[in-house]
Amino acid sequence: MNTAFQKIRLGISTCLLGRNVRYDGGHKHDPYLTKTLGVYVEYVPVCPEVECGMPIPRESLRLVGDIASPRLVTTKTGRDFTEQMQTWARSRLDELEREGLCGFIFKSDSPSSGMERVKVYLANGMPVKKGSGIFARMFMERFPLLPVEEEGRLHDPVLRENFIERIFVMQRWRDLCAGNPSIRGLVSFHTDHKLLLLAHSPDHYRKMGKLVAQASQIPLQQLLDDYVVLLMNALQIKTTPRKNVNVLQHALGYFKKQLTSKEKEEVLALIDQYRQGFLPLIVPITLLRHFIRKYEEPYLERQLYFQPHPIELQLRNHV
Repeated sequence: MNTAFQKIRLGISTCLLGRNVRYDGGHKHDPYLTKTLGVYVEYVPVCPEVECGMPIPRESLRLVGDIASPRLVTTKTGRDFTEQMQTWARSRLDELEREGLCGFIFKSDSPSSGMERVKVYLANGMPVKKGSGIFARMFMERFPLLPVEEEGRLHDPVLRENFIERIFVMQRWRDLCAGNPSIRGLVSFHTDHKLLLLAHSPDHYRKMGKLVAQASQIPLQQLLDDYVVLLMNALQIKTTPRKNVNVLQHALGYFKKQLTSKEKEEVLALIDQYRQGFLPLIVPITLLRHFIRKYEEPYLERQLYFQPHPIELQLRNHV
């Protein structure tokens, strides 16, 4: 089972790294991002407000006007920084496209970097939490397939596991495309991710299977482009205990001849306890991984479902 992981390049709001770039001269350091996830990630910091020319400290900003296309203005003097921010952002996005990013972590609630639920002040002066930061919106429109999250949402175990799983898949996809991509390579990639995809979206997996089956009839670049859209859309759909149970039972079926009846009962009991919420996912997976190693089951040995990211991150200990 492949356990080699290379550092992943992620964009991140600079203040989350502990750098004093906020309007008040402070920061919003997130220890999980720097000390835990940071072991596996190479961050590309971005502070839209400072990089577009605003000083430290500075007057705070807010979004005003139309929710779909708000203006970025200072809270007291009403100075409008919308065009300045957008002009800088277009140039910065060109640079980021060359960075090979596998995702971005935004600062929540920021009028420049908030991913969602950012306050927009309407004409009547009342705020509604339905906006996105100017830069964050432009980033997501430019790179719609890249995984994005906010630091606040990453404290939710399910959202954190989903995001980190997606950035590792994106890294593997970039590795595939960076070499000499081929139909054979795509088939191998698809096979390695079968159970992982089934845990997210069996419907997407079927569509991807049909696409791969027709690979010889489609120009390679179009094939890759169509595949990665389905891939990342599939992984955005969150796993559920029901879907994970189906995958675990499917994997157990590969040991019909090797396991004793008591061993099968033990695995099924752990799967059922996971289904009921008494055990985290890591428990039945650990036992299945034991049998995969013991009996050297070749198909399951290559399935990234059993270790889609470093076990040290303990992501499946809580889901």
